Amino acid sequence: MVTPDGTSSRDVTARVHAGDVTSRPATDPVGASGPDGTDPATGDVHDVVPCPPDLDPRRSVVRLRRGAGDPTWSDAGGALWHATRRPTGAATLRLTPAPGGVRADAWGPGAADVLGDVPGLLGLLDDPTGFAAHLHPAVARAHRTHASLRLARGGDVWATVVTSVLEQRVVGVDAKASWRRLVGRHGDPAPGPAPAGLRVAPPPAAWGALPVWEWRQAGVDAHRTDAIRRAAAVAHRLTPDLAPVELARRLRTVPGIGPWTAAEVTSRALGDPDAVQVGDAHLPHLVGWALTGRRADDAGMLHLLEPWRGHRQRVLVLLEVAYRGRLPAYGPRGRRALPMR
Repeated sequence: MVTPDGTSSRDVTARVHAGDVTSRPATDPVGASGPDGTDPATGDVHDVVPCPPDLDPRRSVVRLRRGAGDPTWSDAGGALWHATRRPTGAATLRLTPAPGGVRADAWGPGAADVLGDVPGLLGLLDDPTGFAAHLHPAVARAHRTHASLRLARGGDVWATVVTSVLEQRVVGVDAKASWRRLVGRHGDPAPGPAPAGLRVAPPPAAWGALPVWEWRQAGVDAHRTDAIRRAAAVAHRLTPDLAPVELARRLRTVPGIGPWTAAEVTSRALGDPDAVQVGDAHLPHLVGWALTGRRADDAGMLHLLEPWRGHRQRVLVLLEVAYRGRLPAYGPRGRRALPMR
């Protein structure tokens, strides 16, 4: 994608990895000067990423946050903060509006890697080429209404694996509570001048070593616990540079991870525009009701989405946004997780 000043978003990422990330002057510095005269709120590395004027960072990342209480995200001080981990180490990212785009500041050992991932995080690498919204009036209407919607690429595959497994077969509110509890107790404080309570999720080895009572106290049953532990043992093979199809294949070799979880991971971590969460309790009914006025099962959903192959996740996200709260209630409520202790 080419940004308003003619710069490719991929060029922004390449420039970060080439080390040209601090040449832009700080804009609207925040906070008092430190003892050496520097602004403590200026990141170890920083840049201004050119963006379309209609881009809203919070909307771009809303599908990556696990609820308003997700300890790896914060809206403190009018900025958008994210604590994450890369192979080079933990990092804190702050996104703030800036003339012509979004200013990104990053702190910590993984700061340069996280800064390089910002274009994907904002959805600037999302490519809708070939998306035929006009094939159905409901999709065309949703696309018109939400024309600025972009599929974000979170980049943190491992954290997405954990959150996706936690969401297996339980209602979302319980899965989010488990994530908050586990990261709050076992995560690391975010590096840099981060807001209070912002945490970096533990690395795979730490998840694999958690004693069973920590999982049960967080309301996580044996099935999901074992799946995360098995995935932790092969986490080094689950990297963000993989194609979505290959990452999904590797994920599905882990006992306890099936097509639904694999699609959740590739759609959120890699911005996969074609992922379909087969086995979801609600998506088939959403697709069936929106496109035909009737309920559908997984097979029916796949049949209805086939005209948009290559962009099926895009259709799902558009329909979710357009029909949120309008879908008739079908079937029993999802299973509740074990109570926390």
